Amino acid sequence: MTKTGLRRRSLLGAAGGMAATMLGSPAVIGQTKSPYAGQTIRVSVFAITYYEYLKDSLPEFEAQTGIKALMDIQAFPIYNQRADLELSTGGSALDVVNVTFIYSGRWIGAGWLANLDQFLHDPNATPADWDPADFVAGAQVSLRDDKGSTYGFGAEAGTMVLGAGRADLIDKAGMKLPTTMDEMVAVCEAVHNKDGVTAITADNLHHAAWPPYHQAQGGTIFKHIPDDLRPMLDTPLAAQTAGWYANLLAKYGPAGVLSFTDDQALQTQLSGHCNMRCTVIDLLLPLAKNPASKVKDTVRYGMMPGGPAGFFPGVNCHGLGIPAGSRNKGAAWEFIKWALSKQMCRRMVVEKGYPSVCRRSVIEDAAFKSALMVNGQDLAALYLQCLELPAKTNYTAYRIMPVFPQVGDKINRAISTIATGQMDAASAMKQAQAQAVADIVKAGYTISQ
Repeated sequence: MTKTGLRRRSLLGAAGGMAATMLGSPAVIGQTKSPYAGQTIRVSVFAITYYEYLKDSLPEFEAQTGIKALMDIQAFPIYNQRADLELSTGGSALDVVNVTFIYSGRWIGAGWLANLDQFLHDPNATPADWDPADFVAGAQVSLRDDKGSTYGFGAEAGTMVLGAGRADLIDKAGMKLPTTMDEMVAVCEAVHNKDGVTAITADNLHHAAWPPYHQAQGGTIFKHIPDDLRPMLDTPLAAQTAGWYANLLAKYGPAGVLSFTDDQALQTQLSGHCNMRCTVIDLLLPLAKNPASKVKDTVRYGMMPGGPAGFFPGVNCHGLGIPAGSRNKGAAWEFIKWALSKQMCRRMVVEKGYPSVCRRSVIEDAAFKSALMVNGQDLAALYLQCLELPAKTNYTAYRIMPVFPQVGDKINRAISTIATGQMDAASAMKQAQAQAVADIVKAGYTISQ
């Protein structure tokens, strides 16, 4: 669910002006000279709007603290490859890094990141009003270890919701936005191809889209996290839910949907050619905010459909942390405090219309809620509702397991195979299981038989 900053900036630019109008002028972030004044730190992250804006504001940080920060922003895959190598070798070249959601389990578990509790428990290092508890717990679960120690703080969170660009067609059918998987099928059946609009659209990251539905039916991706990472793709329930999702795409999606990128899926909604999509909220907000959107007046949002076991929308969080090998940890913490302060997070809303902040005080700000009011819907409340869910059971933990990339790849192939009719669901998922197990064992992991 990771998207590039350039894409966010181009799609959400219209929201920025609205947010600025409603929130007024940003507060000046005051900070006294740091005891680490004179030091130079190196910050490495991948491209999102938050970090790009921070880079523009680095002169402020140096003026306020006396610390010079050199910030390198890279493309997502390049950053992760380089950061993984630097962290794994215990290097000291970097002082602040983006803790990438899908790698957080590996980086934290291997001891490659510094435990930030040493700063949080020191009143001289962290004033009470910085308020670490203000970060929504559901966003923080991937940035903590199983003992509750903190290794990062969220800069960006992505929460999956349902966005219906042509909710008017659902209204005309005498129905409401679907809240269960059964209702999803019923709504698709009722509105598909009405007014030339297909019922749903999606991108090709099936390993992100399918698991929430599988969990809603009581399914699991691994046998027991983190003790037994044997995939659970060959169960009858996995075949049932994979078949359900693949059929949804094949029957109610547009031609070519199985290979759509997220940009292509978004365009099908912006143009009004496709109705519903379940994805991260910041890729659905453009339906209301982008000047090119043809569905501004008919878009509506809701929870991603659930099932008997409950609601399990995908939630991820990228944050800032400190490499264990950094020789400038104190100065690095000064940077994180500045970059993720309440004032700076609020400025992201004011100046960028940023919809993915992780601080509760900003999300619950009355003006922010007004800025994210869409056709009478409080989208900020929906975002917070979804963001809080993982804190209860940490149901998104499967995404940060070090073997999930191997499993996710096999899920992608299986869903496509089922949807195109090449194999039945049970056979496709059994094959995915065997291939995933083989890859995991080959990578050196031990799993149960």
